[in-house]
Amino acid sequence: MSAARPSTSARLRVTLRLLDGELLDAMEHLWRPEDLVPRYRDYLCAMHAVVRASVPLMERAREHTERLASHGDPVAGPLAAYLTEHIQEEQDHDSWLLEDLRAAGATPEDALRPMPAPVVAALAGSQYYWIEHHHPVALLGYIAVLEGYAPAATLTARIARTTGLPDAALRTVREHAALDTGHLDDLHALLDRLPLTRGQEAEVTVSAMHSLDALTRLFVRLGRSVAVPPPRGAGHPSPMGVTP
Repeated sequence: MSAARPSTSARLRVTLRLLDGELLDAMEHLWRPEDLVPRYRDYLCAMHAVVRASVPLMERAREHTERLASHGDPVAGPLAAYLTEHIQEEQDHDSWLLEDLRAAGATPEDALRPMPAPVVAALAGSQYYWIEHHHPVALLGYIAVLEGYAPAATLTARIARTTGLPDAALRTVREHAALDTGHLDDLHALLDRLPLTRGQEAEVTVSAMHSLDALTRLFVRLGRSVAVPPPRGAGHPSPMGVTP
């Protein structure tokens, strides 16, 4: 008897694991101790630019799924229900980042005033395009990456110990370390029960691969300095600043 085919979520996880080495290295490099306070502030600003797009993206995707459901799309109904719940879960997380930024000694204007970096537009903007001009199911690949590479449970204490920043500056990192594992489990369960065609599964995977690439470029940019991380596999310890 042949072995059972891996689930949709399992196939997506394997694909991302084959490609995520550079992202994990970039994340670990970002959280190195020297001069971490200004890098942390830059991280909060960049994450605000990403996170403030999350709820509007999901709201737009839900509008399209509701329209598709009325035309009999079998994926649209369950997807719309998932998005409705996840929108509630992600409300106001952009405000958390502004509050963290203030507690870290900066101002909300440091995040709100500058034009977001092109890599942020590439990360979130691609999802707008696929929602508007293809199928909103692609957004699940984006969500899989943002939830799947959340802060590790140990990161809050690591930042506090290194920087001396108050607990009020660390809410987003702390909360996402606690919440995103459950959110990722919910997403994987959705992927495994949706009646995806092979083409739709490929669309989710392409979206995830693009999101992984853009997120990698963003973290490389945030951690840029004279020093560079050693190549993966060169003997340095496993990354500590991201959930594996």
